[in-house]
Amino acid sequence: NAAAAIAVAVKKAKAEKKQVLIQAGGNWCGWCLEFNRFTHADPKIDSLLKADYVVYHLNYSKENKNEKIFEQYKFPQRFGFPVFLILNDEGELIHTQNSAYLEEGESYHRDKVLAFLFDWNRKALNADTYKN
Repeated sequence: NAAAAIAVAVKKAKAEKKQVLIQAGGNWCGWCLEFNRFTHADPKIDSLLKADYVVYHLNYSKENKNEKIFEQYKFPQRFGFPVFLILNDEGELIHTQNSAYLEEGESYHRDKVLAFLFDWNRKALNADTYKN
């Protein structure tokens, strides 16, 4: 039940003062598997994910398209897979990221992935961050 699992992730994010990062795709998706490998292999990215995000993997497959969830988040599958959704700690969609913009060669570009994660964490969206 993806809706219930996402609700748990949102509740956890609120308690831990984090955002929710939903990676939509599946085990059939080579780029999805590569993103997991890439992010866990890089200590800085792995640490950033753990510090700023509650990560949830949303399945999309022939057997389970999770159509209601994808509709709720404005059809992010239009960008292909994986696609990344950032939810705030209220469960509101605040960003949809086409993963193609983070790719380089047969993997991902470290600086682009870091920028994406920094640009959408709570600190980046907090007005106090920009006060003198």
